[in-house]
Amino acid sequence: MEKSPMLDHFAEELRLARSAAELSQSALAEAVSYSPALIAKIETGERRPSADLARRCDAVFGEGDRFARIQRRISRETVVPYFREWAGIEQEATALRGYEPLYVPGLLQTARYARAVLSGSGLLSAEEVERQVALRLERQEILTRDRPPTLTVVVDESVLRRPVGGPEVLPEQLRHLVKVGEGLPRVRIHVVPFVVGAYAGLEGPFVIATPPLGEDMVYVETQLGGQVSDRPADLRRAVDVWESLRGEALPHQRSIELIAETTEAEPWT
Repeated sequence: MEKSPMLDHFAEELRLARSAAELSQSALAEAVSYSPALIAKIETGERRPSADLARRCDAVFGEGDRFARIQRRISRETVVPYFREWAGIEQEATALRGYEPLYVPGLLQTARYARAVLSGSGLLSAEEVERQVALRLERQEILTRDRPPTLTVVVDESVLRRPVGGPEVLPEQLRHLVKVGEGLPRVRIHVVPFVVGAYAGLEGPFVIATPPLGEDMVYVETQLGGQVSDRPADLRRAVDVWESLRGEALPHQRSIELIAETTEAEPWT
């Protein structure tokens, strides 16, 4: 796998900043609450820095968000090409509204569930699956940062019952949804129940992002890749579908209760 040029840039900037601050690798590791071994590997470009580590480095060196900005560029360069643009938009968004009819959205997936989704096709190598799992979990850090976006997701009830990963993985995933839905005040989860029948969302998943400045953007992913659009007509269509979905979906608290009930009621074994 080709290494990101920004990874070397992060490593060099970290070495320079640490030297200027007259900190040893061990001292920096203690300051950011990471291991000296990890700091050493990051400084040689052997490991990718997480968003959390980048923010901690910025806090230690007091230079704005320099390391966070470099880390975001590393993430964009290492995701699959068609997702790069959206990965950057997602990181900067103040609000995200998404719909998924088939499986739990990536920002809410557990590691084992993500691994099952990514390996299910058999088209990715084990190494690529693990790389994509790590990137997916890294993306989720936006939900627990100091100023997280508002995340509102609507899923079909079938998502709660499709045995992705088998009898251990799905219950764990559902419990995670309950935990996030109850514990993160800026996350809202809504379920469209089976009794609704046919509805607008069945045509496919999408996400609407609200950036800090400018107009909303919509991301649509298919078997052939993903596409970002800010065309007014596309946005109007996405918003119309979104409003229809919200009208069919259960309220957040009732949705969380349904997820918890499903976790307990289904014969997973």
